[in-house]
Amino acid sequence: MKFTGKVIVVTGAGNGIGRGIAEAFAYSGGKVVIADIDADAGEKTRRQIKELGGDSVFIKTDVRREQDIVLLFKEVKQRFGTVDILINNAGKGGFFPFYELTVEQWDDVIQTNLRSVFLCSREAAKLMRGNPAGGSIVNIASTRAIMSEPNSESYAAAKGGIVAITHALAATLSEDRITVNAISPGWIHTGDYTKLTDADHEQHFSKRVGKPNDIAQACLYLTAPDNNFVTGINLVIDGGMTRKMMYDE
Repeated sequence: MKFTGKVIVVTGAGNGIGRGIAEAFAYSGGKVVIADIDADAGEKTRRQIKELGGDSVFIKTDVRREQDIVLLFKEVKQRFGTVDILINNAGKGGFFPFYELTVEQWDDVIQTNLRSVFLCSREAAKLMRGNPAGGSIVNIASTRAIMSEPNSESYAAAKGGIVAITHALAATLSEDRITVNAISPGWIHTGDYTKLTDADHEQHFSKRVGKPNDIAQACLYLTAPDNNFVTGINLVIDGGMTRKMMYDE
């Protein structure tokens, strides 16, 4: 899949899954906008892409701030004229003892993970609706939207909200030829893959732990123009873990 000439905004692209997504689009010919609050990490991603012949720019963005997001897409319009693809990847974990969970902690997770999806999608769609071919939005949710561990209330609520807003946006933006889909990753290892154990891999139906490129390839699929019949879905990419029955033996 080639994205030559396409303008792609990836939030949270300084590290981990976001970096993998940004690199995949750049290597496929896209012009990638790296949006991240961490300037050092964002510039590192930009340099890595440049070293391998890709095209990208870094714009420092705090997705918790509406004004930062408005300015992000204003700069994108000034530089490139439009945006074709938005990957709402920025997020943070939120595991707090429930009885001590504060409103400030709750709001921080919700604003970073969920409200940012609404704000970025709104600003991106304003530009996409002027494109002859429309555009594509992919929201990175989580399998935590459909399964949980204790003390994950803020994170689960945010990721569940991402899945819900995805199909709402798919309905709303269909008139502007904008597809909207979500991806729910399972265990995607962003550190040293060689440090994982056989037990880590064997607990998956796939017999391996996921990698950022597994999510990146799905983003390429969901945003390719030929795949515009796919919209409003939540694609679970987890090596089969959420379909695995668990019993004590």
